[in-house]
Amino acid sequence: MKEDIATSSFALLASGSALDPLEDGVRQRVRQFIETILEEELRAVLGRGRYERSGEGASGHRNGHRARQVIGTFGLETVTVPRARLVDEAGRTTEWRSQALRRYQRLTKKAEALIASVYLAGTNTRRVKRALFGLFGGAVSKDVVSRAWRKVKTDWEAWCARSLADEDIVRLILDGSVVKVRIDRKATAISVLAAIGVRRDGQKVLLAIRNMGGESTAAWRALLDDLGARGLQAPAFVIVDGAPGLEAALAGLWPDAPVQRCTVHKHRNLLAHAPKSLHDELTEDYRDMVYAETKAEVEQRRRAFLRKWRLKCKAVADSLEEAGERLFTFTRLDPSQWKSARTTNAIERLHEEFRRRIKTQAVLPDAETAPMLFWALMASGQIVMRKVDGWQTLSQPLDPEALDLAA
Repeated sequence: MKEDIATSSFALLASGSALDPLEDGVRQRVRQFIETILEEELRAVLGRGRYERSGEGASGHRNGHRARQVIGTFGLETVTVPRARLVDEAGRTTEWRSQALRRYQRLTKKAEALIASVYLAGTNTRRVKRALFGLFGGAVSKDVVSRAWRKVKTDWEAWCARSLADEDIVRLILDGSVVKVRIDRKATAISVLAAIGVRRDGQKVLLAIRNMGGESTAAWRALLDDLGARGLQAPAFVIVDGAPGLEAALAGLWPDAPVQRCTVHKHRNLLAHAPKSLHDELTEDYRDMVYAETKAEVEQRRRAFLRKWRLKCKAVADSLEEAGERLFTFTRLDPSQWKSARTTNAIERLHEEFRRRIKTQAVLPDAETAPMLFWALMASGQIVMRKVDGWQTLSQPLDPEALDLAA
């Protein structure tokens, strides 16, 4: 009995012609609805309906109809689109263009978004075609999927050039991620640099993501200069992963900006300087210091950490001192912000989600695909960023007193 049910269920899923009175009834009305929308749009422009006298709209006249095929989440439909000729004040005649159904448009915006979202999930064009075969009634070909993706690329290019002058950014988070792409028919690791801003209301927003090949000073400076050229003001607080090239670029552009070194990255550096047998003890001491509840406790535990590890493993103490006050800049903020200000986790989580989405594509087709895919996952809503912890106090100025580093 169970086998019969499973067999019939599979047959229903595999069949593109299974009878569904609700779906079929809705699809029969779709064409009528689309044609009504287009007729009403033209009626509003001309100020009159078909066979009516001139109204208060634009000067012109109807000019028959033409058939158009439209693919939407409802499937493929052939609709009748009204035509009209409009006359401007100079007496020039132009053809009316619908805003609801653009010229040469075959896919609705919802259909484009659906195709792009399936593609972004790590599926190639042929698999997208197969996955959406039932929904679109076989009307979506490999070429249609490719065209939909090219439209996404146009939006990506506009996003990269948009102005940032109106963005009220109070915090900037910078980090890089390594992905593999195909260059000259070889799998090559490149660095994708990302910049996330935190608005005064606490909302995180992706400001830029670019393929720069590496994380050199010149690469980071090019990214930061681009942000400045598009109107971004110097942030009140910057969080970095500790890469030398990034810190040098920041020092050259915003030498007075308070910079926070990511405490997670520094923890990894300390572990790399200690024998494995000491990792658990080192981790416990480090966390006690970094996650202390008050600034005074952080100072006290930092001194204790250095005294202990200078004797136990001098390389660990030297590595901690190398970071200097930049590892503890978060203590100048209101304690409610410490959790979100200590690390670059906001970007790290995005990188992890990005790598999860592209794991079916071990090597991306080209270098430009990586940042564009990252942005598209954000733009399509597949990756969502929430407000930072402690956002209610973001407008408060930083404590002018830095951590006392005397040990």
